[in-house]
Amino acid sequence: MNRSVLEETARHLLDAGKGLLALDESTPTCGKRFADYGIDNTENNRRDYRAMLVSTPGLAEYVSGAILYDETLRMTTADGRPFARMMADHGITPGIKVDTGAKDLAGHPGEKVTEGLDGLRERLGEYHQLGARFAKWRAVITIGDGLPSRGCLVANAQALARYAALCQEAEIVPIVEPEVLLDGAHDIDRCYHATEQTLRCLFDALHDQRVHLAGLILKASMVLPGQHAGQQAGVHEVAAATLRCLYANVPAAVPGVAFLSGGQSNEDATAHLDAMNRLDAGQAPWKLTFSYARALQQPALAAWRGDAANVNVAQSALAHRARCNRAAALGQYDPEDEKKVA
Repeated sequence: MNRSVLEETARHLLDAGKGLLALDESTPTCGKRFADYGIDNTENNRRDYRAMLVSTPGLAEYVSGAILYDETLRMTTADGRPFARMMADHGITPGIKVDTGAKDLAGHPGEKVTEGLDGLRERLGEYHQLGARFAKWRAVITIGDGLPSRGCLVANAQALARYAALCQEAEIVPIVEPEVLLDGAHDIDRCYHATEQTLRCLFDALHDQRVHLAGLILKASMVLPGQHAGQQAGVHEVAAATLRCLYANVPAAVPGVAFLSGGQSNEDATAHLDAMNRLDAGQAPWKLTFSYARALQQPALAAWRGDAANVNVAQSALAHRARCNRAAALGQYDPEDEKKVA
């Protein structure tokens, strides 16, 4: 493990309020999103869509890296360049999703464990050669009757920690993502408790596996009521609860927390991030930024619709959302900016 290389990459990814663009949807998931706009789920369409996003003019001012799916990292662009090289030419660091998905956890009805450790050392070596400098592994934690269970939390924490250790061995910065799902009718206090349990298990496991905390990034859920809760929480309440949970459970050695949007609206995800950075006013030991998929992509996909004539307007839509989220990562977001799409 080269700690200085890992720390340098992590600092770069978290530089000056920049965030991450998640483009790691599997082929079936990408197909579902394309279907909403009548786009055929072909390899060329997936290539052209993702190339359009990462080649958006000026995107590197707001986004430091993009998380790719295996297929995308192996692609060449329409003009023959390896995808990773095209990204580097636009100032975007390539990352790669390495887990193989969440599967039912035996003996734990309603809960899942993420798989993909088999052969991961070899895959990481290949991904590094292909240009990836960071990776992502997502675990999913469900809140429900008696859930999450201790067994589920431990199983997912151990998998995340083993993945992180293998990434660092390959000089790839691991993003560890224990997502606490918004499904359900739980209140914000229940979410806080589940998130706290999740983070405690995670950092215990990372310690056990001797993972270098200064060379990783936490991709965290915000503390929110369930989508079907009778009472939703205000922006300030969500920000305060999330910060309180982070301060209680995330070591200061971690350089940054990149939040997932987790089913929030585009604007809500931005407003919550901004509120955290305003409340904290730069005092936290970690950078607080974004790692969004749909909350960055959706307006661009809606504008593009698979038509090359719409590339400019689609790129403008992505740049607008990225610009708003950079402002939020700096605690400078103004909701009025939502009206200023280029």
